[in-house]
Amino acid sequence: SAHNRRLHKAFGYFSPWDACRIHDLGDVPLPEAMDNEACVERISAFFRRIADAGSRPVAIGGDHSISGAILQGIAGTGSRLTAGRPVALVHLDAHTDTYENIDHWMGARKSAAHWAAYTVRQGNVDPARSVQLGIRGNTRSRDWLKTSRDLGYDLIEMERYRELGPAATVDRIRSRVGDGPVYVSFDLDCLDPSVAPAVSNLEAGVAGFGIDEANALLRGLRGLDIVGADVVCLMPTKDQPNGITAMVAAHIMFELTSLIADGIQTRRGATRFDLPASSS
Repeated sequence: SAHNRRLHKAFGYFSPWDACRIHDLGDVPLPEAMDNEACVERISAFFRRIADAGSRPVAIGGDHSISGAILQGIAGTGSRLTAGRPVALVHLDAHTDTYENIDHWMGARKSAAHWAAYTVRQGNVDPARSVQLGIRGNTRSRDWLKTSRDLGYDLIEMERYRELGPAATVDRIRSRVGDGPVYVSFDLDCLDPSVAPAVSNLEAGVAGFGIDEANALLRGLRGLDIVGADVVCLMPTKDQPNGITAMVAAHIMFELTSLIADGIQTRRGATRFDLPASSS
């Protein structure tokens, strides 16, 4: 698209397309589209093949249940991509998605409301190295954060982020995740509705991240061993006529792609602009 960038100015006019061989693998086939559990397993199998090839995926989707499916496929026991280790999860979202107090969501137990919990229990995510950031909104119960805390996540609610500021928040994230494999999940509803209105679960009562804040947080992850990432909760049917939310989603996807490509190039020891295209 003419709206999308080819070079990352903040990374010194870095071109992810020159640093790595990047492929668009299209959509995951989901013949049982109304069966969430079956879809989760198909997505996991699809991404397991990507991980087995040693490639690092960046996905875009609607429902946040895809993150759990992807993590099942690429992280934990048997994963080539993470050498059998769980990942540190950097989760930007207005919601924790650990709502185990709800037995199922519209019949699904591996749903958008549960994925950040069951991936911990399955050994795909290491909560002791993970951060949930940007949590906000009107609560439905007094213990709405309890599961995330019990699981061991570091929670940075929106109010706390405002106190810390972006630089201190980035320092806290980097200190937490360490040198191991990292997965970044970016729910568009962490952004303020004025920035990204077409999301599935708007939180309008408390300001979300501005786009410059989101950029600063993501760029602060530069140099981490990011093995995969996603952008989720885009609802094109709810977007403005100019497609602003879709453009924001594409922007975030470019940021994540650039983070991964820059990290691969750095670990290979190449200088910028002199690396021939090769498999990522």
